[in-house]
Amino acid sequence: MHIQDTHWSPASALASGGGTVSAAAGSGRGDGPRTTPLRVDAQRNLEHVLRAAREVFGELGYGAPMEDVARRARVGVGTVYRRFPSKDVLVRRIAEEETSRLTDQARAALGQEDEPWSALARFLRTSVASGAGRLLPPQVLRVGVPEEVGGVSAGAGAEETRVPQQRTQPGAAELRLVAEEPVAGGADDAGAAALLDVVGRLVDRARAAGELRPDVSVSDVLLVIATAAPSLPDAAQQAAASARLLDILLEGLRSRS
Repeated sequence: MHIQDTHWSPASALASGGGTVSAAAGSGRGDGPRTTPLRVDAQRNLEHVLRAAREVFGELGYGAPMEDVARRARVGVGTVYRRFPSKDVLVRRIAEEETSRLTDQARAALGQEDEPWSALARFLRTSVASGAGRLLPPQVLRVGVPEEVGGVSAGAGAEETRVPQQRTQPGAAELRLVAEEPVAGGADDAGAAALLDVVGRLVDRARAAGELRPDVSVSDVLLVIATAAPSLPDAAQQAAASARLLDILLEGLRSRS
């Protein structure tokens, strides 16, 4: 697994949406923006760039350079920067899409599986098979340090928690969504909070049914998704390795009682 952190700036909230570009209204009167469809070739280039970014970041982590994305998309690096003015913007776009995909998979498992353990296992298997764990935002995968470690408080230097504290046992490490820089009301906050909430419900149900170890938290489940999605050069080997590793991790999550 190659999850690398990257700098997330407030400017990232300006990520370009797919399929439309904004243009100022004519005559210079400032009567609001309008949107016009992308040209066919521009839309095709955007799709190529997004597909290439998912592949490159999935294989090399979010630290991979934009030049690698452009090379995989078979476009010039200038084309990438015209759609995504900084790497932060592109990273945020990919991470938000993968967070949304995981949330949909968790909701599907929650709604379609009556048995709590089956629902949790289904979510994990679907998510690992999709490779989404390799593209989770670095913030979501960061495990926070308890407030006091060895009698020393984290104090003012501790990273700011931006979503409600997750369900976990006292003394266990927590997974927190933390800010590199304060970002007020960003779409990524809402997406990550939705993911943590629905996965929390899967965890709560399995724990209440006595099928999940009582010390397992939402953070553990997300780390399983990331850990069980190794990036290997051969697709068949990657699928086999992921399935085998997930079987082992599921056994570790399950209650022994």
